[in-house]
Amino acid sequence: MTSAMNYIETLTQVAKQREDTSDTQWLAGFRRSQLDKAAAKGFPTRKTEHFKYNNLTALSAQDLSKLIAQPAATAELPILCDSLNFARLVIIDGQLSPELSHGYEQWVTAFAEANAEQQAFILELLEKNQSEKNVFSQLNNALTHKGYLVDFATSENSTSLHVVYISTAAAQASSQHEQLVVKLPANQEATLIEHFVSQGEDLGLRQQSSHFSIGDNAKLNHYRLHLEDENHIHFGENNVWLNRDSQLNSFHLALGSKIKRIDINAIHQANGSHAEINGLYLARGKQQVDYHTNIEHRVANCTSNEVFRGLIGGSAKGVFNGRIHIYADAQKTLAEMSNKNLLLSNKAEINTKPELEIYADDVRCAHGATVAQMDKKAMFYLLSRGIPKQQAELMLSFGFVNELLNDLSLEQVADYLMPILTAFFNEATA
Repeated sequence: MTSAMNYIETLTQVAKQREDTSDTQWLAGFRRSQLDKAAAKGFPTRKTEHFKYNNLTALSAQDLSKLIAQPAATAELPILCDSLNFARLVIIDGQLSPELSHGYEQWVTAFAEANAEQQAFILELLEKNQSEKNVFSQLNNALTHKGYLVDFATSENSTSLHVVYISTAAAQASSQHEQLVVKLPANQEATLIEHFVSQGEDLGLRQQSSHFSIGDNAKLNHYRLHLEDENHIHFGENNVWLNRDSQLNSFHLALGSKIKRIDINAIHQANGSHAEINGLYLARGKQQVDYHTNIEHRVANCTSNEVFRGLIGGSAKGVFNGRIHIYADAQKTLAEMSNKNLLLSNKAEINTKPELEIYADDVRCAHGATVAQMDKKAMFYLLSRGIPKQQAELMLSFGFVNELLNDLSLEQVADYLMPILTAFFNEATA
């Protein structure tokens, strides 16, 4: 068992031991610098603003510092895989599964096989990491030896990729540390799904970071689905760099677990870019789920729209911290953010903190957050029409999230999520 206070020290020793056998020595300097930053920052406490609402005691429940000794040879693919005609990259317990993957070869290069040019690009994006306040992001950088570069510039036709991360029982009481770097060249459009599932009820830790560079006049349609078992711990991160007239259309969904913390950073670094970031988070029982979003408008004439919905039941806890940062040079910015939350029980808790930090004077910005319980008048109306209470609660719950589900451009994703959401609503309101 690893105490929370010794957690970083233990992982520091693990990171140093791994360097001797690493097949990505070109990242050794980067890993050391991140390890030094993590050691200097220390383990978060209740006084650490970036983690003040997170209960991190699950990290000391077992010794999660050990790495997976022997990944599972195979695993069961989630149902969504059968409905999509996408190229597929399947990673089981941190290892690529060639048997379950197909059509990815033209785009994907493992870090260990990257040439000098690819290494330079990967390192450039990793070093631009925006989660300086998140010690777990730095620990993931320090411990990452396996990662993948997705370069859509090498695409010959289709530009749709489904990346499936599967944790199995082999990963119990152990940790996985992974990176995904995505390069979308100018004037191209691509769709990418990041899909996280677990098969096994034992406690495990996954730290995964994805970094995106969207070229001039390019468009990325991005889905990130966190559907792991409730006993898993996940510290995740998305860093997106937008260039001239580029577009990001992103949808996030997370089911609660022991700890589920996702940081999203979108950086407008050239004129005319647009970011659409929508999300849905759900927790029940004693689960917790936390989204920290940060949209930085560094230049003029860029737009962003952010909509997140949360449904929290049982004794669960939800956290949403959304920040929009408008730099002094970012005139003519249009940025909006909305966070609405529905509490499904009297013991459920939500902490929402929308932030606007504006240093330009010619901008249009708006933000808002609400926390409420189910509408009693709407419930009474449905019950008076003879609708059973459980069915009425299900209807009202879907009514709360349909705005986001109906906007999904991939019907297969919406169809896949419907039974998952139905099961959650039925259990959370029981």
